[in-house]
Amino acid sequence: MDTSTMNIETPETLGPNQNHVEETRKARNWPLIIINCALVFCGVIGGPLLMRLYYLHGGSRKWLSSCLQTAGFPVLLFPLIFLYIKSKPSMQKNDQSCSFFMEPMVFVWSAIIGIVFGVSNFMYALGLSYLPVSTSIILFATQLCFTAFFAWLIVKQKFTAFIINAVIVMTLGSVLLGINTDGDRPIGVSKAQYLLGFLLTLAAAALTGLGMPFVELALSKATRNITYSTLLQFQIILGLFGTGLNVIGMLINKDFQAIPREADEFELGKGKYYMIIILTALTWQLASLGSLGIILYTNALFNGIYTSVLVPFTEVGAVIFFHESFTGLKGMALALCLWGFSSYFYGEYKMMNKVGNNDSTHEETEKVENET
Repeated sequence: MDTSTMNIETPETLGPNQNHVEETRKARNWPLIIINCALVFCGVIGGPLLMRLYYLHGGSRKWLSSCLQTAGFPVLLFPLIFLYIKSKPSMQKNDQSCSFFMEPMVFVWSAIIGIVFGVSNFMYALGLSYLPVSTSIILFATQLCFTAFFAWLIVKQKFTAFIINAVIVMTLGSVLLGINTDGDRPIGVSKAQYLLGFLLTLAAAALTGLGMPFVELALSKATRNITYSTLLQFQIILGLFGTGLNVIGMLINKDFQAIPREADEFELGKGKYYMIIILTALTWQLASLGSLGIILYTNALFNGIYTSVLVPFTEVGAVIFFHESFTGLKGMALALCLWGFSSYFYGEYKMMNKVGNNDSTHEETEKVENET
């Protein structure tokens, strides 16, 4: 692919005004960005570990595992109701900019994206049932490559040399895991099942990479300001349609009849079975809501890069709690992911310095002009 068509930019080619507007917007929202990053941190690390815990101790319902990734959305109704009550005075003034409910077009987008994520969640859940957490999470980090491509294709994301380097290096780190399909195959999992889990996880990463830029596109198409209440409604509709798709699968597979029996036979006990299910749903909901916030206040590509860099923390958790092996290939993959993330932020650091210098020069020029 000709890189010139991908809008590759460097600090020298970006105009000071363009950078100034973007950086000012990001600086103004840094507290919200940090909060949403914290939500993603908890969800991306805790979600896979809890799902693997479910599988290791007797859980086997793939549609249920998939459903749990979006089924926690009802908990968002409580803050949404609070915000609705708080916004009533503004709504009574018929101020269109303060309208509480999301626009119909944004509703449609959230429903479509929810279905896409519903399919992606099932693929990820099925893949995780055949793979160790450490392998699954590094494989899923390839979503960064798909996110970058679809972000360029859908929302015309501009690329720097550092972003391209980060995407390539982090993707290569994930591909390394496919070299040896026997090295960390769990007991009881055949080679064919391991390969199926490998391919399903990659497919889930591709669908997730497609969905994230569509979220950014949907939010950018809104004609009114996107408030946090709009973000909550977007996530609720997304979760509703994603969960609905998986509930249909559970009905066909007769999961609802099997859940009580599975709970009775769960190795850790019936109480802990339901506790794990509830915690898994809540944890994944944190990740989903945080991702929407990151996309809103930055962009889909940054969300992909941030999610990928959490791989080391999930790896450590899997080794500590599940005593999974940490092979040399995993170490190389992990090092490449960290290298790519460092490259991205080094590029951002240089960009911010360039913006700062341009702003200083602009201020000095204005000062001289005012004095003359």
